[in-house]
Amino acid sequence: MTDSIPLLGAPSDDVQARRPTAHLSLSRVGVTNVQKMIRIRAGSEAEQLFYADLDCFVDLNPRQKGAHMSRFEEVVEEAIDEVVLGEAFKAETLASHIAERVRERQQGLRAEVTIAARYPEDKNAPVSGIRTQALYTMFGSAVASERGTRRLVGVQAQGMTACPCAQEMIAGRARERLAADGFSDDEIERVFAAVPVATHNQRGLGTLYIGCPESCTDTIEATRLLRIVEESMSSEVYELMKRSDEAEVVEKAHRRPRFVEDCVREMVRMAVDEYEALGDDVFVMSRQENLETIHHHNVVAERHGLIGELARELREGEHQLGHVTMRDWLEGVGTAPTRPA
Repeated sequence: MTDSIPLLGAPSDDVQARRPTAHLSLSRVGVTNVQKMIRIRAGSEAEQLFYADLDCFVDLNPRQKGAHMSRFEEVVEEAIDEVVLGEAFKAETLASHIAERVRERQQGLRAEVTIAARYPEDKNAPVSGIRTQALYTMFGSAVASERGTRRLVGVQAQGMTACPCAQEMIAGRARERLAADGFSDDEIERVFAAVPVATHNQRGLGTLYIGCPESCTDTIEATRLLRIVEESMSSEVYELMKRSDEAEVVEKAHRRPRFVEDCVREMVRMAVDEYEALGDDVFVMSRQENLETIHHHNVVAERHGLIGELARELREGEHQLGHVTMRDWLEGVGTAPTRPA
């Protein structure tokens, strides 16, 4: 007969360290939605404040009743105070330091930390050059284990897309009207070359993650990820613009119509070009959500996987039924599905 385990002990007992009623390990125990204002010095510039949400988890062995929840908060505060973040705010650097400290302090085999922070960047309008500030979201995740620490860097940015399907339908109607008015085929093509064809637009939300395994020591710059996300859409958007800037943005978008699927494929293509040299086990996740203007619903597309398999598919047309997910990669699965014969 199993010995009964007392639920109450002496006031001085470490309750969390007692044996649990069921001998079973737990995959993740921790705290979520820890909100912090992080003060960062960017190079020689004055310090800036960043608003961040943090989630911290540790695995729990089967002999321990509970994690020490107060230690999560202590570790977060210590890491924020101690970590020096170089030229720009790197959420994954802070996440790595917190994860390593959490694992040590909680005596776990594995610890995971995720950070989401609002991140300001100054940008110039395309024609007038007027300076405006854009707020982006930066993501940083880290998993610390006996194998080392793997890092995940992500950004989210807004842009504009123009629908290719509606544009072709409008162009078809315009061709019929121009032909009925006596324009030749050559004249019609000259008109379309000079005048962008109307279509409906969407405000797009693009997200891109790059994951570095334990062996990777390279730095992934968030500013480069932001450029990839914004370049994948029909046009960038700006908070403050003159009339000349508005005309440029609208015309650019209508000359580069893209579906939500096009944006995801462009993000992946550019990410492979930029980061393939880091190794086949680098993780990539691209996601695009378009906020529709002529429908009540939104549209979404996504692709995730290891950069080696993505590069092969882009170059050789190889298609795989299964792709490594972000959760797989963070958990250390790190292997691509079996390649077809």
